[in-house]
Amino acid sequence: MKKILFTGILACMMAVLAACGGSDEAEGLLEDGKLKVGVTSGPHEQILEKVAELAEEEGLTIELVSFSDYVMPNVSLSEGELDLNSFQTEPFFDHMNEERGLDLVKVADTVTFPMGIYSEGVEDVADLKDGAQIGLPSDPTNSGRALLLFEQAGLITLEEGLGVNATVNDIAENPNNYSFIELDSAQIPRQLGEVDAAAINSNFAMDAGLVPGEDSIFIEQDSTFVNLIAVREENKDDEAVQQFIDIYQSDEVKQFVEETFQGSVVTGW
Repeated sequence: MKKILFTGILACMMAVLAACGGSDEAEGLLEDGKLKVGVTSGPHEQILEKVAELAEEEGLTIELVSFSDYVMPNVSLSEGELDLNSFQTEPFFDHMNEERGLDLVKVADTVTFPMGIYSEGVEDVADLKDGAQIGLPSDPTNSGRALLLFEQAGLITLEEGLGVNATVNDIAENPNNYSFIELDSAQIPRQLGEVDAAAINSNFAMDAGLVPGEDSIFIEQDSTFVNLIAVREENKDDEAVQQFIDIYQSDEVKQFVEETFQGSVVTGW
């Protein structure tokens, strides 16, 4: 009798555990009924608002969480406070993953924001005076990107082969003795009047009312810095993630980007 009773209890316990496991697997990221997506303020947020609108029509609720910096969206995603994020280039993403030991993966490309050089004092990079102070982002990846931009503009020459990993210490030639000042990416538009020129990420430039194609005195040529959608490794095959990607890379979103940003933001898929 005891053996029969024990067997019955064990069977019930296994059934309960199996039911719980099956429920978690089925619900996935939509366990709470919505996807929580991290973005930076400005164009990324605008695009995601359109994605959310289209997603709602398909029965997918998206909650946007806006950030004013480049670090916290990845930290929040890694810690489970977000389901995915959409705001960063692949070189920056790789750097963050390595530096902070994050277990995040890229699942899709989104858009490209050409970085530009801006100035309140000159209208052409050729008019910058000897010894001019030039601002650039302080985070490693965007700093390297800005230095490559300065090289494209003919302001400096970098040591060969470093690419986005270049730092101000890797400037091989600086014939006009420019002084390079590293500043917080999000704050550069507000500090533009304090330097002679500065490299600004387009999302922050546009957030400050600047139009990259019109207001920059030099803009990135043939950019390979496509932004991406990132998730935790464990969620890369989640059905909700694929649904989100399909909506983001839809013709409706492509049209929205083209009409809204007029070339200042370019689709990268």
